[in-house]
Amino acid sequence: MASRVLRAIGDIAVHLPEVRRNPLAALDMLAGSGGARTLRDLPYGPHGGQRLDLYLPEIARSGPQAAVVFFHGGRWSFGRKEEYRFVAQALTAQGYAVAVCDYRKYPSVQFPAFVEDGAAAIAWALQHLPRHGVDAGHVFVMGHSAGAHIAALATMDRRYSAVHGIDPDSLAGLILLSGPFDFFPICGDDLREIFGPEEFHPETQPLRFVRRGLPPMLFLHGRRDRTVRPVSSARMASAIREQGGQARAVFYDFLTHTNILAALSGRIGFLVAPVLDDIAAFLKRRSAEISRQAACPGGAGAKTGGVSEASGS
Repeated sequence: MASRVLRAIGDIAVHLPEVRRNPLAALDMLAGSGGARTLRDLPYGPHGGQRLDLYLPEIARSGPQAAVVFFHGGRWSFGRKEEYRFVAQALTAQGYAVAVCDYRKYPSVQFPAFVEDGAAAIAWALQHLPRHGVDAGHVFVMGHSAGAHIAALATMDRRYSAVHGIDPDSLAGLILLSGPFDFFPICGDDLREIFGPEEFHPETQPLRFVRRGLPPMLFLHGRRDRTVRPVSSARMASAIREQGGQARAVFYDFLTHTNILAALSGRIGFLVAPVLDDIAAFLKRRSAEISRQAACPGGAGAKTGGVSEASGS
């Protein structure tokens, strides 16, 4: 453990100028280039922004092959999939296939185009990842910030998935970091422009679409987040449990809205917070539950029962 800490500190020191100038680029540099086979710019729709990069692990995990579909943040208006290779590397190192997705953004589009893209990317994953050895019953969806909002709404509001003829409740689970799930009334001229006419604003709130039968969800949030307050995740997790669903919310004492991303780095994340460990535990537990349910289809469903809210530091 001591040598790992020293290596991580050394990595940070070497890239300190880039860390200060562009933290995402620094995390990408730290990720290196090995550990996965990459298929870049795969289209999941006809529009220019509807592209994803697929990372396939060189060493698959035991049991059914699982995948994570990841949506990056950026206030629905900026960010690129290429900036999040470090997320893919951290998860492929654990044997998971990872699709890092772009989507159309404001000002080119307004709501609900980016949520429609989220549903299209999820549908692509369910339909196409089995060609790459992934079990369609073991597809997870993950997002940070605006990406968490897109992942949640594309799953929870069935109208988006119905266009593609898929059942969003068949997803293995959702992992949602620092997500805005209840920001009504919408304030700020830029957000009002992004989300369009006021009469449609209630349709933009994932909390409004909590219902029975949703996939199990893991909410991760920093207590020092001042961009999206931690209460957003707390309310969502509580509402899902009230409907009999599985939802766990983990809060990290010293994390902000942005440095939770550093905790996703496979090289230095453990120095920041155990975010990757919590994600890995959720993925492993859910995969095991799904496999048991498939082996004993007459047994208790994997989605029944609530999970108590927990805190981490």
